Amino acid sequence: MEENFSEFRNGPDQVLPSTQTKTWEADGAVKLYTEEEGAMAGAPFSVHTLMQDRARDYAKHPALAVKREGAWRYWTYKEYFEESRTVAKAFIRLGLERFHGVCIMGFNSPEWLIANFGCIFAGGLCAGVYTTNSPEACRHLAENCHAQIIIVEDNACLNKFLAVKRFLPEIKAIVQWSGVPSAPGVISWAELMAIGLAEKDTELEDRLSLTAVNQCCTLIYTSGTTGPPKGVMCSQDHLTWGSSQYQENANHELCTEVFVSYLPLSHLAAQMLDVYLACTIAATVYFAQPDALKGTLGQTLQEVRPTCFLGVPRVWEKIYEKMQEAGAQIGGVKKAVATWAKYHGLNYFNALRDGRTLSTYERACNSLAKALILNKVKAAIGFNRADKFVSGAAPISKDILEYFMSINIPIMEGYGMSESLSICSMSFPEQDRFRLGSVGKALPQCYTKLVPVDGCKPGEGEICMKGRSIFMGYLHMPEKTNETIDDEGWLHSGDIGRFDKDGFLYITGRIKELVITAGGENIPPVLIEEAVKKELPFVSFAFLCGDRRKYLSMLLTLKAETDDNTGEPQQTLTPACQAMFKEFGCDVQTVAEAVAEVNKNPSGPLAKAIQDGIERYNKHGAVSNAQKIQRWALLPLDFSQPTGELNNTLKLKRSFVQEKYKDIIESMYTPNKSLDVASKL
Repeated sequence: MEENFSEFRNGPDQVLPSTQTKTWEADGAVKLYTEEEGAMAGAPFSVHTLMQDRARDYAKHPALAVKREGAWRYWTYKEYFEESRTVAKAFIRLGLERFHGVCIMGFNSPEWLIANFGCIFAGGLCAGVYTTNSPEACRHLAENCHAQIIIVEDNACLNKFLAVKRFLPEIKAIVQWSGVPSAPGVISWAELMAIGLAEKDTELEDRLSLTAVNQCCTLIYTSGTTGPPKGVMCSQDHLTWGSSQYQENANHELCTEVFVSYLPLSHLAAQMLDVYLACTIAATVYFAQPDALKGTLGQTLQEVRPTCFLGVPRVWEKIYEKMQEAGAQIGGVKKAVATWAKYHGLNYFNALRDGRTLSTYERACNSLAKALILNKVKAAIGFNRADKFVSGAAPISKDILEYFMSINIPIMEGYGMSESLSICSMSFPEQDRFRLGSVGKALPQCYTKLVPVDGCKPGEGEICMKGRSIFMGYLHMPEKTNETIDDEGWLHSGDIGRFDKDGFLYITGRIKELVITAGGENIPPVLIEEAVKKELPFVSFAFLCGDRRKYLSMLLTLKAETDDNTGEPQQTLTPACQAMFKEFGCDVQTVAEAVAEVNKNPSGPLAKAIQDGIERYNKHGAVSNAQKIQRWALLPLDFSQPTGELNNTLKLKRSFVQEKYKDIIESMYTPNKSLDVASKL
């Protein structure tokens, strides 16, 4: 299709004529969903124009910062823009053609972002690759986007592509930004910059003249939990208009925000925050260390003191668990004062939610609680400057949300997907726009409706979205594109939800994850799993089983320590978990000991504590007999990303869990099987 648009040379901010609402062609163009006024109004502009304007208006303002050899190194917005153009010229010189991929694999860094912009300026398709991907997964992505340039951080990433390079004949160059390349022909970052600096601007300006804001420039690959990863096609308008809407929703101010970048940039939400929103508001982005999620994130937060923080639920849970462990070490008067402070911290937000005005006494207590305890707790985490806290990518429990509100860290929970630019709904605790358990109200940037599907309760339906945020399509996948975007432009999310009388949206299940019992009842697993975890606070993951079975059963993992180097779960139970077991009269320190205890003594104190929690859920949480849990099994190891049960955004890979633990699952449905607890892998 590219030749059809060759006469249009008014880029980079031009809009190509198109009547299509979707495409799966790399060089396809779509009609922008713009309106005369409101959130979807506004003239579209390119990524290059966004960066050019920031380099002009905030030339000396720090844009990027990374700590190397013990010292922070900074890039100004002028340097950021100029180096991105230099990389773009180098990519063109190395043979990058328009609408061909540039795969970037490595931990968040200035080079990641500069390569991203360089690719887009040169007319390529930027595709982030998770560092946990196997060589086969790297091959799939590179083949799908016809990658011609590969950018890697280090030898570990390099070796994954080298292992499959013979299957990728389109690759023209591989660049390594950290360390010394271990393979011949691999270009260092310094060499890449030298190539670009030697080139004139002529070719780059020619590419920019052909650029259109309604064509694809970025690919966000899905995690592949339901099949091969799909390339979500994002246009330049998605990224520039979308980031302006992120700014509007959260009231970000120019030149004042400070972010810490640590979540994978291959994920849409992290990319929108750290790359595009940051540029839109001229924020300063500090990069965490590569082992951030293995323990060093806290150190970076304390040093940088960000003004805004995005975390997936598992990150918030880990912070919560560490704080619970710290809280268990205090007692007496200090514990009483902390409990009093948290009560008044939560009371403030409960009053906001209920529309109740605080009394003079309550206001005074809230102010005193902040001064004595809550502000100090926030400062200890590194959040003393932060006023925006966000959770996304998966559901987060009510208990976690309430805990953080009690220490004056109100978390905004959002709902969206890569295919909708992570835009659909958002809760705003500080603005009296939240309900616990809800993902907030629909945003004005996205039209939302519910479409009834088989098995839904009255008032429920599949969440469908329409507007300027909807993705272009899945690259080279016409059938998947047509399944997801209908002919009227509505995106079908696959999520089931309902609205309450006040317009708050609740996610009640997912079509592809529904457990359908042998009796034909459709059961959403996530809600039941969260309810069981609430009854059993020592449980890390609960996994519902029972698809096409006569009854429901559940796999349970215990909270255990993780290896700081690998992120793999260990046998040692967390201190809080051990303390809870001692309260039950069971003195165990490891997962293996706990499993052995329940196997040896199925009616003993630990097995009884678990069974009592299951029965509490059955009595108070199950809405029907079909939703009651009949059997459960305790697993010998917690779930994690390195062991395969969690994907790159730390969500459960249900098909993987079902296959890995199929023998244990089957044992819970074997006739005359007396054990309620299984332990073999």
